[in-house]
Amino acid sequence: MLAPERRTRLDVAVAAVIAIVVAVAVTAIWTRSDARGTTSVTANTPAPEAGTALSVPETLTEIWHADSPVTAAPVVAGGAVATADGGTVTGRDRLTGAELWRYQRDMPLCGAIGAWNTVVAVYRDQRGCSQVTQLDGATGERKAQRSSDADDAVTLSYDGTYVVSRGSERMEVWRSDLVRTLEFGRVDAPVNPGKQPRTGCELSSAAAGGTRISVLMRCPGEAGDRLSVLDAVPKDNQEPKETGSNLVGAADAPGTRLIAASGDRTALYLPASPLGGARIAVYDGTGGEVASYPVAGPVSADATAARNGGVFTWWTGTELIALSTSELAPRWTMSGASGPGAIMAGSLLVPVPGGIAVVDPTNGMEQRRIPVARDDETAPIATTVLGDVVLEQRGDQVFALR
Repeated sequence: MLAPERRTRLDVAVAAVIAIVVAVAVTAIWTRSDARGTTSVTANTPAPEAGTALSVPETLTEIWHADSPVTAAPVVAGGAVATADGGTVTGRDRLTGAELWRYQRDMPLCGAIGAWNTVVAVYRDQRGCSQVTQLDGATGERKAQRSSDADDAVTLSYDGTYVVSRGSERMEVWRSDLVRTLEFGRVDAPVNPGKQPRTGCELSSAAAGGTRISVLMRCPGEAGDRLSVLDAVPKDNQEPKETGSNLVGAADAPGTRLIAASGDRTALYLPASPLGGARIAVYDGTGGEVASYPVAGPVSADATAARNGGVFTWWTGTELIALSTSELAPRWTMSGASGPGAIMAGSLLVPVPGGIAVVDPTNGMEQRRIPVARDDETAPIATTVLGDVVLEQRGDQVFALR
């Protein structure tokens, strides 16, 4: 029988050194990890679902408000209202504004948006707006996450299927599990160079419209803006597939902007130029112009559009123009609006000075007005409806009305 091994002083010393090295390594990893700078407090009970409102109320009174400077419009997901401030996304009870859940990181938020009944929060690190976390709207639990190169500032949009994250030089499209289906524009370290059809362009706006992504950009050496229509899910997400691309507008008439995209149609606003007056131009999937409609009034730099039932409502800064979701042709115009509005019980609620106009979305006829007391009437006012609660984003705050 072999004699049992005995530990020597050297063995003990080596073991102690190994333990210290492991402890130091673990501490270093923890110190530098994302987890160290993250606080996640989930809901004890999921937010209750908000049923669909059956009628528009006769009166509306503020029931709570909260700071949300990172969002452009009220964010709703899973029965909760999400606000975003600094590095914190907070899920709130729609009736009281009380905190249900909270997700916080030690880095600033670039943006937050509601999509797929979740909240998609984008944070900025040394690679730009690259850290993306998906939070369950009802509980705040973390779901999918992703990270990739990004610009220092991005604009988020959602069409019901895809989220588009657009920076000035680079754009990505994500599906519901945050897997990237398309990257377009700047690629810092391309694995296979030459796959991007446009390089060095400044991306001014983008919108998803089902299976297509429309991008408006200004490229070096070109006399005017360029509209490119892309496949939302090409075979290789790093190799965009253009179904069409054309120059639009005039070089001496800056201010072209993308209003809406739907199916194989894209609507652009083209400002007045020596060639003609301001107009809405509609393009097909090849990037060719198929229709044109004059625009009478001025268009604000804050002009914004929203899909509301069977129409896109485009707030120009002076009036509201409704476009059909199929052909993107104008249906009606309303003066005096303060934002694009939102659908409640089949009616379009349009913010106006001193109240909310209840409008028939099919013909633009105003049915009545609901008085609303606001300390700040500065437009635009972005509206969202969650059950029987009307939410308004006014500047850096979200207000709940009921």
